[in-house]
Amino acid sequence: MLKRTTVGILIFDDVEVLDYCGPYEVFSSVRLNEENRREEPSPFNVLLVAEKADLVRNSGGMRTLPDVTTAECPPLDMLLVPGGWGTRREINNERLMKWIAQRAAEVATLTSVCTGAMLLGKAGLLAGRQATTHWKSLLWMKESFPDVIVEERQHVVRDGNLFTSAGISAGIDLALLVTAEYYGEAIARSTACHMEYPYPESLERRI
Repeated sequence: MLKRTTVGILIFDDVEVLDYCGPYEVFSSVRLNEENRREEPSPFNVLLVAEKADLVRNSGGMRTLPDVTTAECPPLDMLLVPGGWGTRREINNERLMKWIAQRAAEVATLTSVCTGAMLLGKAGLLAGRQATTHWKSLLWMKESFPDVIVEERQHVVRDGNLFTSAGISAGIDLALLVTAEYYGEAIARSTACHMEYPYPESLERRI
């Protein structure tokens, strides 16, 4: 039986919808055998994680029910931290920063989308490493974390087991590249084809 890769996606009030729904769609759409798409599950087991079991209010007003709380969260293979306006509040949430740091030490792959990278930075996870964020927040990152090598030109940045991406839709590209890392480029390309989304041929920013 296939051992599935457990992905925890952190969500919080005022999280940017596509920051996490884009990667969620990628990871849940992956199939190792395209011909058995309806019969076989994705090799990724995706969980939405929040501090409380209550509905999370997304940017734009959509509400999402998490699968587990941070206290109940099982062991993870990968952690994804999205961004959104809520990061301005959560960056001062010491309990959440501690949880992110603890989980980051346990997972094989650590990822962020948009200003989710700011939460990784506050948790002490980006020092001396290459990272990026939404283009409007690059200066914020530079000023907040002078020991981070901020990449301004790349859409997705990899530094070892750390993947960070630019804003919002860039999370889809990040998830496809992570999929390629885990299961090969052919599987990642097949996933992009299923989604009718262009596979990221270049890591250069699109703006």
